[in-house]
Amino acid sequence: MSSALPVIETPADIDATVRIALEEDVRGGDVTATLIPAARVCNARVVCRENAVLAGAPWFDSVFRHIDPAVVVSWEFEEGARLAPNDIVCRLRGPARAIVTGERTALNFLQTLSATATITRQYVTALGQTTTRILDTRKTVPGLRSAQKYAVRAGGGVNHRMGLFDAILIKENHIAAAGSITAAVSALRASHPNLRIEVEVENMQELDEALATGAEMIMLDNFSLEAMRAATAHVAGRALVEISGGVELDALANLGSVGADFVSVGALTKHVRAIDFSMRIEN
Repeated sequence: MSSALPVIETPADIDATVRIALEEDVRGGDVTATLIPAARVCNARVVCRENAVLAGAPWFDSVFRHIDPAVVVSWEFEEGARLAPNDIVCRLRGPARAIVTGERTALNFLQTLSATATITRQYVTALGQTTTRILDTRKTVPGLRSAQKYAVRAGGGVNHRMGLFDAILIKENHIAAAGSITAAVSALRASHPNLRIEVEVENMQELDEALATGAEMIMLDNFSLEAMRAATAHVAGRALVEISGGVELDALANLGSVGADFVSVGALTKHVRAIDFSMRIEN
């Protein structure tokens, strides 16, 4: 069992998400599993077939709690641990029918969330030794927002807002609708005084206007590398700075040298290639 990994807070909607997943897969019952004698108890193992970062164990566990609490899952690695090909990730013991019924749903969560954690770790590693942090976005799989944001944390990244309700991000269309950055910030500061306000800017003039409003965070959208450096130096700690817009893995080393607080990457949650896990019954 790996040690010294940070405790990653789990979201409150795990069981609700799992119930929806089981409803679409199992519904009235697993008809194929009736081939297996109801009294049969077995052992099984889950193996990772490639290099990966583990995420999704709480969802995996919840699947079997819902199907049959008699299934016991024992994990060999902690969330956020690095996995190598052929690592045994966990072992299961319990009613065979329950194990085969829950297999696909449980592995779906594990392969998807581990994919998000794995790509996040790649971006974090590429950023190098810098104070800049990798930030996620709202470009998530529908219905898996909190799960994928958990997986980003498992991979070493940082969460942006959960949704449209818990922080304010004023973008180009909002500015156009309100008439100006100043008008947009003023209106939202009055109506939602306790929420952080971030403003997306596209040039130095907009940056100065956003800073004058007292916005707590500035998003530099599609700035050149030289312009990012100048803008971050100009902000000089008056607000948090986020770099955004088509960030590629091979650009991270240069972006980390800009001095911004965050680099946001939509690919963490939208470019998901499932990690290869398999489950095998041992007896």
